[in-house]
Amino acid sequence: MANMNHEGEQKFEKKNIRPTSMRKLIYRILSEKDQAMSLYEIEQQFDQVERSTIFRTLRVFQDNCLIHLIYDGTGAVKYALCDDDCSCGINDLHIHFLCSSCGNNYCLKELPVPYMDLPEGYTFENANFVIRGICPDCQ
Repeated sequence: MANMNHEGEQKFEKKNIRPTSMRKLIYRILSEKDQAMSLYEIEQQFDQVERSTIFRTLRVFQDNCLIHLIYDGTGAVKYALCDDDCSCGINDLHIHFLCSSCGNNYCLKELPVPYMDLPEGYTFENANFVIRGICPDCQ
């Protein structure tokens, strides 16, 4: 069984996620990185695990607001852990930063997505805000 810290166990319980071995492993992988990861990058952490198993686990995490998805224009969806109080609603949206040098994608949770006053008849559902540039490690 995968080692998972007490904080991770509490998050699973709070989000009503059954703590299977695979879920614990994938959570640990995501929690040890300070940037968002693609399905392929997560898959590379395992010797022999079906991609569909990883994807199903990520889907459970997403459905229970443990992770959020990032569409950064690279063609691969990225996954990052949510904050404890995240409900994946409009108030939880934040800016993401894609480093054009190393390719890492970082959550800038302290920078919320700016409010947009949409024209009449348009209904807001979600926003994706990605800034491209050079991260501190690549400077």
